[in-house]
Amino acid sequence: MVSRKSRAKAADLAATKKAKKKVRTLSRQNLSLAWSTIRGRKGGFAAVLIAVVVGSAVITACGVLLETGISSGVPAERYDRAAVVVGGTQTMPVEGDTDPRLSERVRLPAGTVAKVAAVEGVQTAVGDISVRTTVLKRDAVLDGPPVYGHGWSASVLAPFTLRSGTRPQAADDVVLDSDLARRAGAAPGDKVTLVTGSEPRSYRVSGVAEPAVPLDRQSAVFFTDDQAARLYGTSGKIDAVGVLASKGTDVGDLAGRIKKSVPGVVTYTGEDRSDVETLDVGQMRAFVIEVASAFGATMILLVIIVVSGTLALSVQQRRRELALLRAVGATPRQVLRMIGGEAVLVGGIGAVLGAVPGILLAKLLHSVFTAAGALPSGFSLVITPLPVLCALLICVLAARIGGWLAARRAAKVSAVEALGDVAVESKKLGWVRLSLGVLLVPGGLAAAIVLPIALPGEAAIEGAASSALVLVIAVGLLGPRLFGGVVTLLGRRPGNVTRFLAIANSRARARRLSAATTPLIMGVTMASAQLFSGTTLAAAAHDQAVDGVIADHVVTSDSAGISPGLAEELRDVPGVRTVGPVARTSTILTWPDGDSIQYRISNAEGVDPAAVPDTMNLDVLRGDLGDLTGSTVALSRLVAGTVGVDVGGHVDVHLGDGTVEKATVVAVYENGLGFGDVTLPHDVVIAHTTDHLDQWLMVNSSREADLNAALKSYPTLSVRDAGAVTAAPTDDASGGGTSLVLNAVLLGYLAIAVVNTLVMATISRRREFALLRLVGTRTSQVRSMMRQEAGIIVLCAVVVGTLAALPALIGMSYAIRHSVLPSIPPLMYLGIVVAAAVIAWPAVMLPARLALRPPAVEAIARPE
Repeated sequence: MVSRKSRAKAADLAATKKAKKKVRTLSRQNLSLAWSTIRGRKGGFAAVLIAVVVGSAVITACGVLLETGISSGVPAERYDRAAVVVGGTQTMPVEGDTDPRLSERVRLPAGTVAKVAAVEGVQTAVGDISVRTTVLKRDAVLDGPPVYGHGWSASVLAPFTLRSGTRPQAADDVVLDSDLARRAGAAPGDKVTLVTGSEPRSYRVSGVAEPAVPLDRQSAVFFTDDQAARLYGTSGKIDAVGVLASKGTDVGDLAGRIKKSVPGVVTYTGEDRSDVETLDVGQMRAFVIEVASAFGATMILLVIIVVSGTLALSVQQRRRELALLRAVGATPRQVLRMIGGEAVLVGGIGAVLGAVPGILLAKLLHSVFTAAGALPSGFSLVITPLPVLCALLICVLAARIGGWLAARRAAKVSAVEALGDVAVESKKLGWVRLSLGVLLVPGGLAAAIVLPIALPGEAAIEGAASSALVLVIAVGLLGPRLFGGVVTLLGRRPGNVTRFLAIANSRARARRLSAATTPLIMGVTMASAQLFSGTTLAAAAHDQAVDGVIADHVVTSDSAGISPGLAEELRDVPGVRTVGPVARTSTILTWPDGDSIQYRISNAEGVDPAAVPDTMNLDVLRGDLGDLTGSTVALSRLVAGTVGVDVGGHVDVHLGDGTVEKATVVAVYENGLGFGDVTLPHDVVIAHTTDHLDQWLMVNSSREADLNAALKSYPTLSVRDAGAVTAAPTDDASGGGTSLVLNAVLLGYLAIAVVNTLVMATISRRREFALLRLVGTRTSQVRSMMRQEAGIIVLCAVVVGTLAALPALIGMSYAIRHSVLPSIPPLMYLGIVVAAAVIAWPAVMLPARLALRPPAVEAIARPE
């Protein structure tokens, strides 16, 4: 009868022969061997494949959105018939950088119409103006898309065809588009009340017109050309010129001739015509490009980290095989090439498999962005092979880098040491990894603590925010040490046998468990940093806005805004002491930085300096807001530090319509988040906005009844308290809920990575579970042990992830509002903790239950 020792010797001899054969094959056909290894270890490589597939899908989706923002648009509505639309330059040129869009309409001289009409190939050139209008129905603002008034001559650009009635002939005649007439319940001969600015006026509906294409983004009201010009209020200017081309004229050639013949204009054709029709289309396009680029870069970094970690865990689980290869003569280069070939194959397959889900994800994000208002309806999705090819290249590169990093130690160790490492997992970390991790910890802490104090402006916020990423990388490098430290602390408290086993296993497998826990730590850190930085910023802005309003009342509008002349009218109302008008816009500040020009887009307000002391508190730090007249500006502390100017300095302020003011800084204030980072004289802002309207009127009055009576003839206006003042929009306010959606995608990817690695780490322990059962441990005790380990993993992720995020949040809070206490809603933090547990617990317990199903004798006999 053959002894157990003889059988073991024969098995080792057979394994050695198999390994020698694999080495010979490796030198001839690395990819072939890699493929055979993948086929033999489908379970181990499935986790890597899943990480690559999901990463490829997200990167593909970002690429599709980026290409959509660059190439796509929405069909023109009012300019549907116009072959070419001529408009102003709606961007500020910046050499070597993306040209930022201007927030207000850049108008053209009225004489541009004649110049365009003289160009060869132009049949008709029609000047168009738009007047923001509100329709009242039973003294309430009619719901629906924004309403714009135009001169009747511009109706040919759609064209609009009279369905009933006649064209407007008198100053009080209007023609409504068919959908607007239906919603307003108006027909030819009826009266309709329109509000331009704050002033309501009754008009007779002379006709109802049907557009050539449905109006989804706007509604149209047509006045006589003279009445439209009076309401427009900007003499000698127009919004755009619509061009009807002569028969047989090439549109592209015509656009080129117009641009050459009429300097200073921009020509738009195809879907680009909608950028002139309504400004929000171009602004949304720029937003999508910016968001897709930033989010895509973040996801690329995450994919590289997650894929590298998953490959590292896969290689650790193959230590026995790799050790045997080294023992029978495989060179380090051969092992590296084998693992590299495996990584390339898995990465390539995963990237290809992720392409279709990536396109579906892009469609889903496109729908969500449209529903959230970040994209206009009709903004079509552009799908080409380019994003898929980019995702393929990035994922293969990430897998190749991850495979190389994971295989370095296995390839470098000597043959004798390799076999010795199989029995016990090495607790040592490479000196490069350990040194880099140790250096990154003080570096991350310094970024969070020192930079907010040492750096001015937004550099302090960005420096503090970067510490979270630095500390996450440090956690990834020092993971086994950190995990082992947490386990050691937990091991000091005595417990039962299952607790002892859980602590012992966690110590022995610190390297493997930390690799599985790192994505969960990253998720907790990034979720905390993203969510609580937003809540801190929002809380500071809200507090500044609410505490900064010292007026008794705030007059608000349900329409586009408040007519500037109303402030003077209210000053004559009995009991009114002060009326402070506030207009809002967006500006672009530029300043030299070495040989280049830097710029920053900032929200701005226009105020009356005489009314400011009695109506709002901007918390002036230096200077005097009373000097805010002419070419002057006041800046928030953050922006003044970013630009590098102080009181008495000068800065170029590009107003909303592109007009440049070389302004002198007269004050620096704290409450920029609440009211706007740039404060300008009221008359300067009003003159350079599209609609020339105020946002609010801040009023000090001892007789609210008289104030309400004075506003009774203005149905869109109401008197409210200080809470009506909303904080100035933040930089991402235009995105609405899109930031939340993108963060959900990012955290979802991390959640998949967490489940992926934990399942892989747990399911590979079936022989260990079988051995425990064979030596007398009950199945229920093994399950209890795994529950203890799952708890350790969750606790470690929450504690370490929170500690990694906290310095960044403290630093950002100090930079934003000089307080070291960030705004952390308890329920939101509890949600992060619960989410970590919900993700990690089933990922450990379900595979453990599956691994415990076979009898112990069968399980231990199965190969790894």
